Amino acid sequence: MSQSRFHGRYATGERVCEHPACNEAGEFRAPGYRPNGFDGPGEWRWLCLQHVREFNAGYDWFEGMSAEEILMAQSPASGWRTESPSFSARAQVDGMPRWADFVDPLEAISARAGGIRSQAERASRMASDGRFSKTEAEALEVMGLGSDTDRRRLRRRYSELVRRYHPDRNGGDRRYEARLGAVVDAYQLLRKCAALV
Repeated sequence: MSQSRFHGRYATGERVCEHPACNEAGEFRAPGYRPNGFDGPGEWRWLCLQHVREFNAGYDWFEGMSAEEILMAQSPASGWRTESPSFSARAQVDGMPRWADFVDPLEAISARAGGIRSQAERASRMASDGRFSKTEAEALEVMGLGSDTDRRRLRRRYSELVRRYHPDRNGGDRRYEARLGAVVDAYQLLRKCAALV
């Protein structure tokens, strides 16, 4: 498709204007009968220049919105109101600090790196005492448990983490699926561990 001097014009000889009383070439697209959605992109109507101008003049972008929603959509800050996951109230769900808890961004980065480093150090200490293998110690870190864990505590922690990270408990939010998978894998490894009594 080639575009001409009119923005949005697609010059092809294949389409005819979809207006019932017009036989001009349908060179301009307008929103169709089915909008964009879960099933994929919507359908387009193909209209001539005169009828696409009529369509645009009568198109109500705010149809179905309340007065408050219209005012928010017209605001210069529209689209900037979404909260970054690192600043949301649920940001600390995996044990890492929230960015909003720090004044200086470098302190926040340092705290996150320190948290990751201390997890690795704790796992290596648990593995070095001989009770757990390196993978078992890392699995205990994933579960947020120490070397003094028993089977009953492991099961209780597992059910707590599954409830926390499962999409059904988070309103269908699948951001924590990877974390949930890591918890399930860690539990499967640890429930067979002979060191847990």
